[in-house]
Amino acid sequence: MSRYMVSRSGPLNGEVSISGAKNSALKLMAACILAEGTHTLDNVPDIADVALMAGVLEAIGLEVERPAPARMVVRHEGGLQPEAPYELVERMRASTAVLGPLLATVGEARVAMPGGDDFGARPIDMHLSGLESLGATFELSH
Repeated sequence: MSRYMVSRSGPLNGEVSISGAKNSALKLMAACILAEGTHTLDNVPDIADVALMAGVLEAIGLEVERPAPARMVVRHEGGLQPEAPYELVERMRASTAVLGPLLATVGEARVAMPGGDDFGARPIDMHLSGLESLGATFELSH
């Protein structure tokens, strides 16, 4: 096992840039479904899951731009489609994040079961039961 030993050599000062958190960025991106208009998100990491979520948002009718490396602009002008494409959703865990916003905005949502990492089964029962308590009904099809 490797370890680092850090010895004090004097006072510390300066700035450190912290990259944005993936899980926060994905939820904020999904939240853009809820309100029409232009939404600017800063400190968005440039990673595969963020690109996949951008693809999901574009497929359901939003416009997504990356005008700078850590900035994302999402435009919602209405007319959303309730279905997130399987080929995108199957590759990410955060696909459940679009369920609630789509239900609230469009009145229905069709999203494949989430895919993503290989950490093992992580059921989405809590998401579904929360939406059911708000009046949603679900139909599972293969």
